Amino acid sequence: MTSDTSSTATTSASTPAAGVWQPDVLGSDYQQLTLALGPDPDGQGDAFATLIRYTPEARPVATSAVLYVHGFTDYFFQEHLAQHMTAQGIAFYALDLRKCGRSTRDGQTPHYVTDLALYDVELNRSLKIIREETGLPVLVMGHSTGGLVTSLWLNRLNAAGGSRAQGISGLVLNSPWFDLQGPSYYRNPLSNAVLQGVGKLSALTALPLGKATTYGDSLHNTVSGEWDYNLDWKPLSGFAVHAGWLRAIRRGHARVHRGLDIGVPALVLRSKVTKFMAKYGPAADVSDVVLDVKQIQRWAGCLGDRTNIVPIEGARHDVFLSSEQPRTQAFAELDSWLTWLAESPQAKA
Repeated sequence: MTSDTSSTATTSASTPAAGVWQPDVLGSDYQQLTLALGPDPDGQGDAFATLIRYTPEARPVATSAVLYVHGFTDYFFQEHLAQHMTAQGIAFYALDLRKCGRSTRDGQTPHYVTDLALYDVELNRSLKIIREETGLPVLVMGHSTGGLVTSLWLNRLNAAGGSRAQGISGLVLNSPWFDLQGPSYYRNPLSNAVLQGVGKLSALTALPLGKATTYGDSLHNTVSGEWDYNLDWKPLSGFAVHAGWLRAIRRGHARVHRGLDIGVPALVLRSKVTKFMAKYGPAADVSDVVLDVKQIQRWAGCLGDRTNIVPIEGARHDVFLSSEQPRTQAFAELDSWLTWLAESPQAKA
């Protein structure tokens, strides 16, 4: 259902000019802006991020804006999300983080960072650009790992002058990754100590986690799904997980568990059930096969502000890539919450 049929990731040989809006792979209604971030702190050349905006000729006057941030083994391709938000009068922007999707460069390890706070550079730059272009309050949306990244970012932003004062109106989390799924021994102190040590001393070690294609098979239209996207940027089996990256993730989880203060209201959307599956089957289309939804429910209360948590019956891990009925419900829940956000005195407190 998307028009991104590109088969080759952007590389250093075809890097768009930094600071200039260029045509995007999604078509004439989309533009991308390359953000030059300087030398990669993890030693993999120069880092870049890519801001995308949706600007169809016919659109209502915007009363707010949104910045969407993808998850792991992901990038922005959800055109129907951009179209829906724009129809609600919300100027739509999305960010491909460094080493992800459009931002990938030759010689870099996809999605690899050793500190999630490194993303603050492109998030702050994107927020500044959106505020300068629109002058509107900005809603932040994060999916999966992007939900963890944006929650931690807003917590730091709130501590450095206040999220609201810097233009943030709220946070929408779509199946945020707030804990490590799997057996309990993955999360015990010994396992965590081993990971922290390996992640520090041998950060680029690829962990032997297998190559299941269950989620990708459920989504992509060449297999069982309805969605078309770039399999170089979002492979069916996912990218390798490296020890240094997972160490950063676990440190982020620990920070969430100690309690955040993001400074704005939040909406958390998730599937109603988890079904971990080694191979694709019909249950993969109506459940979260990536994260444990009980962990999402448990830790969503750590965001530190008014939080609404809504389970969506029949939703996939990305609730906005679910089949039509749960996807429609997810959009209805989002629209209802956005109405409250715009009208409620508590949301402006």
